[in-house]
Amino acid sequence: MRPLVAVMALLLMGVVLFGNNDRINAQSKEEGIAEGIYIESLYIGGMSEEEANVALEEYVAELAGKEFTLEAGDKQLTFTAGQMGLEVLNDNIIQNALDVGKTGSLLKRYKDLADLEHGDLVLELRLGVNRDAITALINDNLKKINTKAVDNGLIRENGTFTYVPGTTGIEVNVTASTALIEEYICTEWNREDATVLLSAEITEPKGSREELAKVKDLLGSYNTNFRTSSAARITNINVATDRINGTVLYPGEEFSVNETIQPRDAAHGYKEAGSYEGGQTVQSYGGGVCQVSTTLYNAVILAELGVTERQSHSMTVAYVPLSMDAAIAGDYLDFKFVNNTETPIYIEGYTKGKDLYFNIYGEETRPANREISFETVVLETMDPGTQFVASEDPMGSVIRTQSKHIGYKTQLWKIEKVDGVEKNRELFNKSSYRSSPKILKVGIATDNEALRSSVYSAIATGDAATIYDALYWTHPEAAAAVLN
Repeated sequence: MRPLVAVMALLLMGVVLFGNNDRINAQSKEEGIAEGIYIESLYIGGMSEEEANVALEEYVAELAGKEFTLEAGDKQLTFTAGQMGLEVLNDNIIQNALDVGKTGSLLKRYKDLADLEHGDLVLELRLGVNRDAITALINDNLKKINTKAVDNGLIRENGTFTYVPGTTGIEVNVTASTALIEEYICTEWNREDATVLLSAEITEPKGSREELAKVKDLLGSYNTNFRTSSAARITNINVATDRINGTVLYPGEEFSVNETIQPRDAAHGYKEAGSYEGGQTVQSYGGGVCQVSTTLYNAVILAELGVTERQSHSMTVAYVPLSMDAAIAGDYLDFKFVNNTETPIYIEGYTKGKDLYFNIYGEETRPANREISFETVVLETMDPGTQFVASEDPMGSVIRTQSKHIGYKTQLWKIEKVDGVEKNRELFNKSSYRSSPKILKVGIATDNEALRSSVYSAIATGDAATIYDALYWTHPEAAAAVLN
């Protein structure tokens, strides 16, 4: 019975197909697109191939104008789909539309046309983007998005701390973000303006109001005087101090004076002033900043923070005791320390009159009956004496071109007292200071050849008494200057 039913069904289908054969053949010969066909929301039914291509180009052009907002944290970039290289991937879609009801077996063509009579046919438009174009757009605009986190901080004014909120750090992963945008447009895009979240690492600012509220106690304080400094040196001290002032250092963080006060050049407010270089005094931009690092060093060691890098000057400085200085030079000498406490610390630096001050604030956890101090011990003293140089200045002139610097080898000891009684003494640092002679230029220019030769020979001995004797009878004041 079932075979008979199947045969009857085939015969009936044949009758239907035969009856509609003229209609199918007629539509197959038409050049246009069958009625009822869409490409997405674009109706192309009844259009010619040329008309459909124009309509599709206009539709894609409209899509190219849609805007994509790319977000990372609180930062945004906006580009059109066209800027990202929007393109049609199935460029044969018009031909596919033309083929509906015109290609394949008679049965297939009949089925295609029958389906259109019962409902519309919507063809899928597959879209893509240019990966290189997206990558270039993001890279060209990274500066607008990528930001370093600024930790929550403090400002101390008129003896009062004020909380300063920080900002979030953002770093975009360009490769991953490009892939996300491409996938979204190819698989999820609803053909309207859209927002895409970029792949980015978000860094929250350190510190909270509660944590920073603990910063209230003075842990260490020190000041030095710069009354003999030149105007340029004073400027450099003020510039460097301003850059350090207000720093909040969180537990475990290291502070570098050199990195903080760089770059040291005219464009950033520094002037040329005297500084040590290779055992000599030279003029350099930022001359005087070593007094800033040295003053801070002493506040830091009194606060008992962890010193991680410190070097003494090549020669002695006058504003602190031996072994209590911290030199800064180029990129090779730095003063660094770490916050070894469990709460943030605040560095306050300022000048008042001709005095430089640094204060370290934090949470005091040390016993009130405990005090520390530092003591310098000199192990060796090296007196370089005076160096005499013959010059073509007039006979009788004595000009000092360099002051004497005594050389030392020293130690700094940390002393701990409890209730005024010494409990511990430990070696804190060792320092060596190069000696540098006083240099006197002694003039030998004269028409008296005998005197010239006598004084020149005396200078060659390097002995002050011999030079004194050679000058005394003709230039007693110069002779006295040699001995002073």
